[in-house]
Amino acid sequence: MQCSDFLCPSVDNSSVQRRFLGLASCSIRDLLRSKQPHSCLSLRAMDGASDAGEVRASRLQMEDERFEGPEHKCPALCDSLHGCVHDRENSPAMRAVLCAQVCKLYRFQTEDQRWLLVREQLSETPLSFSLPKRLLSILIHEHSSRVQDVKELSDLPLHWDGLRRDVLGHCNHLISCYQETLAELHQLSALACFKSSSSRSDRHLQFAPTNLHSQRMEVTSPDSPGVWYEIITFGAPADHHQSFKHGGLKRLLSKHAPHSHSSASFSRAECSRARALLSSMAQLQPLVFGLAEELLSVSLEQKATSLQRVLDSLTQQTELFIEELQDELVKRALLAAHSRFPASVHNHSNGSVCDATAAAQEQQPSPHDYGEEEWDRTWTNVGKILSCIIAMVKRLQERENRPQALMASEQQEAPGETGSEQQEAHGETGSEQQEAPGETGSQGAVSPCFSTCASSWQEQLLPLVVTLRDCVREAVDQARAAMTFVVLQAAVGLTVGQGPAHVVQRRHAVFSQALSAVVCGFVLKLHGSLEDRDFLQQLHSVGVLAQFESLLSTSGDELGMLEDMEVGVADLSEVTFSITEAKTEEAGDLLPTLSGTWGSLVVNVPVPPEDFVSLPQELKGSLIRLHPVHFNIGINQQQSLAERFGDSSLQERVNQENYERLKTYCTALRHRLPALPGIQALPDLLLSLDRTVDSRKRKNVEVLWLAALVCRTVNGVRLTSCKSAKDRTAMSVTLEQCVILRERHALGRQHFTSALDCMRRDGCRMDNVQKNIGSRKFAFSSVQLLTFPKLYRPPDGSYG
Repeated sequence: MQCSDFLCPSVDNSSVQRRFLGLASCSIRDLLRSKQPHSCLSLRAMDGASDAGEVRASRLQMEDERFEGPEHKCPALCDSLHGCVHDRENSPAMRAVLCAQVCKLYRFQTEDQRWLLVREQLSETPLSFSLPKRLLSILIHEHSSRVQDVKELSDLPLHWDGLRRDVLGHCNHLISCYQETLAELHQLSALACFKSSSSRSDRHLQFAPTNLHSQRMEVTSPDSPGVWYEIITFGAPADHHQSFKHGGLKRLLSKHAPHSHSSASFSRAECSRARALLSSMAQLQPLVFGLAEELLSVSLEQKATSLQRVLDSLTQQTELFIEELQDELVKRALLAAHSRFPASVHNHSNGSVCDATAAAQEQQPSPHDYGEEEWDRTWTNVGKILSCIIAMVKRLQERENRPQALMASEQQEAPGETGSEQQEAHGETGSEQQEAPGETGSQGAVSPCFSTCASSWQEQLLPLVVTLRDCVREAVDQARAAMTFVVLQAAVGLTVGQGPAHVVQRRHAVFSQALSAVVCGFVLKLHGSLEDRDFLQQLHSVGVLAQFESLLSTSGDELGMLEDMEVGVADLSEVTFSITEAKTEEAGDLLPTLSGTWGSLVVNVPVPPEDFVSLPQELKGSLIRLHPVHFNIGINQQQSLAERFGDSSLQERVNQENYERLKTYCTALRHRLPALPGIQALPDLLLSLDRTVDSRKRKNVEVLWLAALVCRTVNGVRLTSCKSAKDRTAMSVTLEQCVILRERHALGRQHFTSALDCMRRDGCRMDNVQKNIGSRKFAFSSVQLLTFPKLYRPPDGSYG
């Protein structure tokens, strides 16, 4: 422990001035082990050499008679406190995620006249900026990739090209904004790891959570070692920069819902598959065409072995081509494209709109009549004409091996045997067949009947090869149009389909704030429970619960904040955690990172190598699901007005829906881990919470108490918010801490109110107020407090 900055007040009564006297340091262990109740410490001046006087430090005097005699337990209590502080707080993992700590120590009396030593700790976290920066980098990369995808699409019909321009404009706007925000965060995070409430509307800080802190309490008694309780506090995740004139995310997304559902739905995986198919067809089509031309060239030599070698290669590549065409995604995309943009698909499958000739269009099936059989006929034609070519080569080879006398009659017979099959495939390809012969010169005029008696091998193969090229070209054109549709519609659905750029940006910013807070809570919960096998099994079996508590009113700007927070918390359900092994124990290697894409983000949480080795094998590398729930009860004067003259239906709906989600999680937990400690109490707790949520009682803060109790029962992450996490949040977390002391550590009921007032007047939350606004006063007025529930009112002198 260092006792520094001993200051002396000036004798000038007109103003209070202070000057530095010196500093002193001592060990808490030595101080508390001392047999003397007081210790004198020498103050050293700034130069470290000269003395500046003395200061007397007094150790905690345990007054219970049970601490007297040879079995004195005070040293044991001190050892417990010292060991816990040293081992937990000074571990590399904790130092990596917590910084700028403020600590307060309390001594409270229990029901049986014993003493509790309570350590309250408030910490900032570098995650306030590190995670938003990582999220921004992922979003920039994701949108840049999408820009590249749609740019690489071939010439598009007019309407499709308009969609492409919309996607490019949307993505480029977000990329520009996010790059600017990321650059600003890089500069700011080098100086601080805290965003004050006064900066909540800063444009460059909209991705950073407001006033994010970990509020931790360690309780030590003579009979038990230190027990930690954590609450993450932060300003309600909301986009204050864009303000709330038109409402929050819930209202804005509802307003743009028709636009967001206007495009066909294709997943990211299907979009990736479509790009792979486009690439595959771009490679296979020239291979098939090239081998077909080589087959004609080799046929001039009339050598069976050479002809068979080329035919084998042609067969292999064509079969690969057919296999790609049989993908169900192609058929589904064609049907969707014809249903939505029949004319565009019709034209696009024949090249650009300008190049599509009227004759070719006449041969195409009617767009309105397009069905599955049309596409099936298209790709099966490729297989049929390949079979014709194989049969023809076989007959040519047989002819070479037979006596010359039989050649004339077989030449008359062979075309007739294969003619019907060839004509069937040829007839189904439409007018495109008539295009190809012109490309091969005068030989293209050969009749498909193949009735010439002394014709060469090339003359007999040519019509079949031309037909093959036509069938392949038609299949490629349709498949390319289908896959282009998938890529384009997936890009539309993930960009402009989500709403205007400012709504998407708002959603990303709100999510970023909520993500930073919940990751901080999970990391603290994990590092505090690495030796808890039940908790680790719970992570693997059902995932972790994150319970968000908010104290927002349902009127004015705070209604918009609640609408933002509802969506931000819900979006966290797509997040998973993965525990990884840290490369080193350096702080940078122990900070969580992000991977994946929007909608499927993975938070990688590194732990020191010695801790990773001890983890259950099934937890290593597996994904841990996050189950967020959110309960809100407004408690201020604005909520009084909303309940009397306005509307609190949003709060009622949020609480009811999230009760169902909480119940679902608890049911899964009871089913999979029935022996988990404390799980037997869940049915009764959930029943009480259900009744409380349904009661529609005004300012029914019991909803928050019961939800928090359920969360702690299932080892969940607790998070508390108000507008800026400064005043109402302080009332909530101090109340929760004192309730824990009363219910779990037998805090004397006659001391409950004094303990609550002490924490509010002199505790860490007052320091939080000061560093946010520069004043040690909660921002309440006496009139406002009359509308607050009694347990949420601060002591006299602590507000104003």
